Amino acid sequence: MSDLHHVSDAGPKISIVVRAYNEERFIGRLFAGLALQSRRDFEVVLVDSGSTDDTVAIAVAHGARIIEIPKAEFSFGRSLNIGCEAARGDILVFVSAHVYPARVDWLERMVEPFDDDRVGLVYGMQRGNEITKFSERQIFVKWFPDEPAPRQSSYFCNNANCAIRRSLWESFPYDETLTGLEDIAWSKQLKRGGMQITYANEAEVIHVHDESWGRVRNRYRREAMALRSIEPGLRFSFLDFATLTMRTVFADSRQAARQQVLRRELGGILLFRFNQFWGTYLGHRFQTEVTSEIKNRFYFPPAVGTPNGHPETETTVANEARARILYDDGAPSVPTRAATPSVSKVSTSA
Repeated sequence: MSDLHHVSDAGPKISIVVRAYNEERFIGRLFAGLALQSRRDFEVVLVDSGSTDDTVAIAVAHGARIIEIPKAEFSFGRSLNIGCEAARGDILVFVSAHVYPARVDWLERMVEPFDDDRVGLVYGMQRGNEITKFSERQIFVKWFPDEPAPRQSSYFCNNANCAIRRSLWESFPYDETLTGLEDIAWSKQLKRGGMQITYANEAEVIHVHDESWGRVRNRYRREAMALRSIEPGLRFSFLDFATLTMRTVFADSRQAARQQVLRRELGGILLFRFNQFWGTYLGHRFQTEVTSEIKNRFYFPPAVGTPNGHPETETTVANEARARILYDDGAPSVPTRAATPSVSKVSTSA
């Protein structure tokens, strides 16, 4: 068993809660990345909703506590509430089972804003890897910019890479009835209560979606259904579907052309954006108007610029490289001479 964490008799300050279902392909990378973190005072709680592959075995081998729930009882909010209830930390960190840390200081950067008592939620950057669809990489740039936001004005967040105070969760748990976006519903309530949301850009993970086009469509459909519950009075018309599909295909194509990959990526761009907005249309059908701020955050393309949306200086790149984790088919490593914790080899198919 890998020694991922150091737990005192009083319990850890930080609990990492992972929701999983048949995630053997990438969950090994998650645990390998956790083993290299500069913060070591954490536990891992895995909430599994009926995996039939080696997900649970991999998690057990790396020292995680396992909470199992029947697949039929799953909802995003319910599984998260169950994980939070089992966790012992004061800070609850949420990651998807198909993400893995990009930096050795990912956890440190995620939790340090909680030194301010006014901060109730922190979420970090997400980027794709080599199998991530081109258009989804553009969405990550839009949702998770390069600049931090210590006091974010909106209630946007994302539980694939997020942390909250346990005391706040005890006051208002996650909505178990939503078909998705339980994080947005929770953060909206948090903002109403006067607490702050922080975007920590250096708390970066790699988020891997390897989905069929039907699954892409269904993901956006269920999220649209949830969003109309969170924002009563939503409307997403067929004209919105057509307009936003064309607009984002054009923006993605321009970005692909700048990167000299348009010929290779054009088909995927068309299929992704069509399924994204057709699913959104199906989920929003017959509803009324969505607020402009939320519509802009969820639907509109990022500005065309550098691959990450913003220019980078040589100093920034150098500092970034020293903290990044390099993954391959064996044990991950970091590009630095500094000593790092040992980690057992993790077999992945990525």
